[in-house]
Amino acid sequence: MSTLLLTHKACLDHLTPPGHPERPDRLRAIAEVLSEARFDPLVRREAPEGNLDSVLLCHNEHYVGELRHIAPDSGIVYIDGDTSMSPGTWEAVMRGVGGAIAATDAVMSGANDNAFVAIRPPGHHAEIARPMGFCFFDNVAIAARHAQRKYGIARAAIVDFDVHHGNGTQDIFWSDASVMYCSTHQMPLFPGTGAKGERGEHDTVVNAPLAAEDGSAQFRSAFENLILPQLRKFSPELVIISAGFDAHYRDPLASLNLKAEDFGWVTRKLMDVAGTSGGGRVVSVLEGGYDLQGLKESVAAHVTALMGS
Repeated sequence: MSTLLLTHKACLDHLTPPGHPERPDRLRAIAEVLSEARFDPLVRREAPEGNLDSVLLCHNEHYVGELRHIAPDSGIVYIDGDTSMSPGTWEAVMRGVGGAIAATDAVMSGANDNAFVAIRPPGHHAEIARPMGFCFFDNVAIAARHAQRKYGIARAAIVDFDVHHGNGTQDIFWSDASVMYCSTHQMPLFPGTGAKGERGEHDTVVNAPLAAEDGSAQFRSAFENLILPQLRKFSPELVIISAGFDAHYRDPLASLNLKAEDFGWVTRKLMDVAGTSGGGRVVSVLEGGYDLQGLKESVAAHVTALMGS
């Protein structure tokens, strides 16, 4: 199994205010654990910088222009209560876009079986014309649209196990029958979307909300009973993962009680789906995960599963 790892040091230059959970140390923690000898087989590349044509596959041109305009030359500019930009933010964001696209190209071309894109800031809360929840552009959504445009993919699936609902991804694909969006998340919790009854215009949105203090059994049941059957029926040609690890029991922003092995388990399940209908093609892009130890353990389990170990 050939697994590609894409990341870039520019993603460390997106600076957030002191005490902010979405901080550069997240990527340092991931780099530390993936430097262990057991991850030597990873194919390692730098995430290239994305282009605005790709961003415009999912986001409004006026919004993209406004965001570029307010990127500061110094200091920190607050966009909302928890989303801000520093001088390094724009390149970090564009490396996220470019990393997701390069991963999709590598997997679609057969150069690698699957890929993990370790970038920040995350993307799944970014709506068509609005940044929020630490996010600016929706990397997984852009990857799906890119796969459709360049490779003629008829059915792509995005599966989001971040503890927060990916309202941006749902927003982008709400009326699109060619992309299935599936999510487990804690509810009630930011951003307040993701009720089970939110199914999209073509029944291709699958939300499986979990309650605070739910744990491994409830998480696995949501996949086994709701998400995986819908995915198999949909038969995606590409599976894209919004890989947030903030459902880990140590995470400070939520209270689901998942363990690292749950992320390994769900990764293998999604690889099975991809193996049946999508030639095994899986692209995974980092979203949340704010306790550094929990993040390291969870990413290690996730990437180990991708490697087929």
